[in-house]
Amino acid sequence: MSTALKAAQAAGSHWGLAAKSCIEALTPLPDAANLGFVYVTEGFADDLSSIVTFLRETTPVQHWLGGVGYGILGPDGEVQEGRALTLMVGHVADEALRPFSGFDPANPDDFLAEHGDWLSSQSMVTGLVHGDAREPHLGEMIAGLAAAAPAFLVGGLTAASEAPTHVAGRVVGAGLSGALFGDGAPLVTGLSQGCQPIGPVHRVTEVVDNVVMGLDGQAALDLLKEEAGDIIARDLKRAAGYIHVAQPIEGSDNPHDYVVRSLLGIDPKRGWLAVGGHLVNGDRLMFVRRDPNAARHDLNRMLDGLAARIGDRPIKGGVYVSCVARGAHMFGHEGAESEMIHDSLGDFPLIGFSASGEICHDRLYGYTGVLLLFL
Repeated sequence: MSTALKAAQAAGSHWGLAAKSCIEALTPLPDAANLGFVYVTEGFADDLSSIVTFLRETTPVQHWLGGVGYGILGPDGEVQEGRALTLMVGHVADEALRPFSGFDPANPDDFLAEHGDWLSSQSMVTGLVHGDAREPHLGEMIAGLAAAAPAFLVGGLTAASEAPTHVAGRVVGAGLSGALFGDGAPLVTGLSQGCQPIGPVHRVTEVVDNVVMGLDGQAALDLLKEEAGDIIARDLKRAAGYIHVAQPIEGSDNPHDYVVRSLLGIDPKRGWLAVGGHLVNGDRLMFVRRDPNAARHDLNRMLDGLAARIGDRPIKGGVYVSCVARGAHMFGHEGAESEMIHDSLGDFPLIGFSASGEICHDRLYGYTGVLLLFL
């Protein structure tokens, strides 16, 4: 990507007025612009196909990516309600870009038949993907695509709607769609969990489905009380929404690489815990806390790590996907996350959307923020 991307944002009662306003703000477009991102609020969900058609007809950009968010992020800040959209456009070498409109985990050879030659010519592949929360096999799609490409995926789940909510060149109704970027598009990615571990990793020693009875040979609740502290131990209701469980990713040596699961219930008499996910004996599990301080701390950790990896290379633009449960609820005011990103990494075009689940590498996360940067 030889030139910086340009971003714009607009709101309005009619999609045409908002889209036209964005295009005017982006004019003149970056040299040889061929890639665009478009995210809209739910108020424009039914108009997404019309918006993309308009963008394709009024600009030279044919490769559009994006979808419908529970909210959007653009150069003018966050918008959670109403009718708004944000655009970002720029140039990527044609040989470094590979849009796709679906992936069937039961037939990966179909995907490879279409994209295999391109994939074999790349040494590293990163994918920006959008998923449909209503798709029952979405987890298999994400893992299957990451393995088949192979690719490091980032993205999120778009807002639920009767109309298709993804853009991959055109509006598509696939469970998973997006674009793969190859060697000619240098990228870096980061994941912020919004949580902090409060104790060591334990082994599940007694479990039935999602009810954990024993950890390290002890009652599961005893360990939670010990690690969560006296205040929660005396009043377990305080654990609701604050204490969660997390499963470290097998094979990873990164202490921040884990999947957070909700703590669904506590049986104080028997010392059992119900968690949001199927577990088996031998699985690893730890307790984490989720609060504004933990969220800010972990986002700063991610940004410091990205700054170190980027060094002196300029950032051309970025896409940020944040859980709908974060935002002002977790950070105090709307736009706090983008403010932290710019404070740490500098000024550059940044857009994104609020998701009901976030995608990083080969799996689906929750309560997280995922950042993709073009260098």
